[in-house]
Amino acid sequence: ALPSSGSNRRYYRLKSGGLSLIGVHGESRDENRAFIELSRHFHKTGLNVPEVLAVSDDEMFYIQQDLGDTILFDAIKGGRLTGVFSHDEKELLHETIAVLADFQVKGAKGLDFNACYPLAEFDKRSVHWDLNYFKYNFLKTTGMDFREDLLENDFEKLAKNLLQDQPDTFLYRDFQSRNVMLVDGTTPYFIDFQGGRKGPVYYDVASFLWQAKANFPEELRDELVQTYISSLRKHRQVDEGSFLKQLRLFVLFRTLQVLGAYGFRGYFEKKPHFIQSIPFALDNLRDLLKEGIGDYPYLHSILTEMTELKQFADSRKKALAVRVFSFSYKKGIPNDVSGNGGGYVFDCRAINNPGKFERYSNVNGLDEPVIKFLEEGGEMVKFLDSIYPLIDRHVQRYVDRNFTDLMISFGCTGGQHRSVYAAQRVAEHLHKKFGIKITLVHREQNLEQEFRP
Repeated sequence: ALPSSGSNRRYYRLKSGGLSLIGVHGESRDENRAFIELSRHFHKTGLNVPEVLAVSDDEMFYIQQDLGDTILFDAIKGGRLTGVFSHDEKELLHETIAVLADFQVKGAKGLDFNACYPLAEFDKRSVHWDLNYFKYNFLKTTGMDFREDLLENDFEKLAKNLLQDQPDTFLYRDFQSRNVMLVDGTTPYFIDFQGGRKGPVYYDVASFLWQAKANFPEELRDELVQTYISSLRKHRQVDEGSFLKQLRLFVLFRTLQVLGAYGFRGYFEKKPHFIQSIPFALDNLRDLLKEGIGDYPYLHSILTEMTELKQFADSRKKALAVRVFSFSYKKGIPNDVSGNGGGYVFDCRAINNPGKFERYSNVNGLDEPVIKFLEEGGEMVKFLDSIYPLIDRHVQRYVDRNFTDLMISFGCTGGQHRSVYAAQRVAEHLHKKFGIKITLVHREQNLEQEFRP
């Protein structure tokens, strides 16, 4: 028998001589029938799916093509664990997301959607099924008090907006890297599409790119969205702004559906794999809430309260905090109390020093006379312009890799003018660009400031 993850189907590798096939036993005849019919249609259309070779009379057993053992989820393990994806891993992801668009459009042509199970189409009923799946299997298990009437009002509005686009395309429904086999190590084949139906394309993009354990950096996710849009444009016109707006709505919807599934599979069926995935889904939800879902005020308030519950405190992704110092070289470089051994140290002493002039002796790099002096000469501006790209790349990498601490220090002779100005500007720049916590310490001036996310 082969591993079945969260599925109720059982898989067996059948070998005879040089021939290898996969035998499947499914507990639901209707679900088996859906997979068999869909697989035959997709295979006939020329799409990469396992070919069904034989079916038992009672449709409880079938034999299909053996695609090997390599799934995309394992092939991108390095990137998933570190947040840094190799060139080869990125190539696999781009190839897969591009093929998805072809699959959704070509797969729908000539397809009798009545073969789909349990529904032929993504409709209002299926939306409410998933939203209630979340409500009953996850939200209610938290013990939170909430107004069901107000929540249902927002669910109604969300369902209406999700259903405003109903093209004639195939909605895979569970499109994730675990359901992509790599034949010969590079060619994506799709499996486990038996829950698919007619529906909008956004759902599958959200499922794939916001998969709980995928750990895609935002930059890579944006690149993959662009690859998908380019592929979809081979089949139809796409307005990028409208697409991205609707996609975000489906990311919210899919995240709630996934939490419902994790709650049911984990809390009720006691499957540890799903419980372990909950923190990752909650992090995706926190990111969405940070950006805001203003059209659904009660839903937003309930989800925010839910993600801040004590029982989910350990699931919160630790955010990067940057500490920026100004200091005097005469008194030594600041110690790194994090235990990481320090960070960037930039020497400002080559820049023209206001401290040479008596009129600047009682002011520092935060005061207007010193600011004017340093900016009019141009040296300081060029100095910082060369630093911003370096530290921006560094901070982005730390964010992508879920690091939690970075130290950046600026030194000058007395720690009063040049280093103070530089540290202040860099702290403001990083907070504005990344929205992360910045602690700014002007050590020799006994000044400390905190920029909050």
